[in-house]
Amino acid sequence: MGFDLTRFQGTVDEELICPICSGVLQDPVQAAGCEHAFCKICMNEWISRQPTCPLDRTPITPAQLVPAPRILRNLLSRLRIKCDNFVDGCQQDIKLDALMAHLEECEYNPKRPVTCEQGCSLIIPKDEMKNHNCVRELRNLVQSQHQKLIDLRREMSEHQFQLNEQKREINLLKDFMRAMRVSNPMMRDIADQMERDDLVRWSATLPRAKVTRWGGMISTPDDTLQTMIKRTLSEYNCPPHVINDLMENCHERKWPTGLNSLETRQSSRRQYENYVCKRVPGKQAVIVLHCDNQHMPEDMTIEPGLVMIFAHGVE
Repeated sequence: MGFDLTRFQGTVDEELICPICSGVLQDPVQAAGCEHAFCKICMNEWISRQPTCPLDRTPITPAQLVPAPRILRNLLSRLRIKCDNFVDGCQQDIKLDALMAHLEECEYNPKRPVTCEQGCSLIIPKDEMKNHNCVRELRNLVQSQHQKLIDLRREMSEHQFQLNEQKREINLLKDFMRAMRVSNPMMRDIADQMERDDLVRWSATLPRAKVTRWGGMISTPDDTLQTMIKRTLSEYNCPPHVINDLMENCHERKWPTGLNSLETRQSSRRQYENYVCKRVPGKQAVIVLHCDNQHMPEDMTIEPGLVMIFAHGVE
């Protein structure tokens, strides 16, 4: 629909008036063939009922409508129009192309967002302020947030249930594969490869770690420290079939021969920088996986890998 003619100063050229609604063109379009101009909304409604030009009956489809030429839009932009809120007291007339910007700031706009100064500080439309009740609105807000929290918890519970079901199915499949591996040598090879692939995929999700102080290595971590690291590995989806092996290999008694004593570690220090280390998220610990370190000497690695815990020096 176009703008009401009574809102404009002086006489408006008839070329700027929509033949359908008889208002000043709003968002004007024209038919590509006959070049008659109309309001976009008016013309779309017209074509939906009768696909012809309202003036000369030339067949028109929606795809044939194009924006009005710049000269027409420039003429429209120079017209001066009363503010939409003139009935509410606004006395300003502005250029048509500045109307939308003015409406956002117009102090007479009944829908202009204002801040409640009665205590709740909520932002509400100006015309609703007279019926605004801080206690009621805050209560409604609290109830709304509470319902959102309930819905979120329900959604999280459903996701957790689905996740648990998926884990259960995966574990059943792994149990089946293990049983098949015991009874069938070929299946044993396939299952072993699947587990190796799981470990490689998990390794790719971990951030690369840099050890700046190898001297901070704890070669005999206590049970509490080991439990904390194991919990973190589990939280970050360490494959279940290797998590116990990795944790057993966090103590020097399980380390490869190049690391299992202070003397051998001292003589192997030049090799440390060649390790590909993955960070145990949030901990001063790294994982040295065999699949990432096949370039290392045999006496420096172990399958499936080992955990090194540090007092400090892991970035």
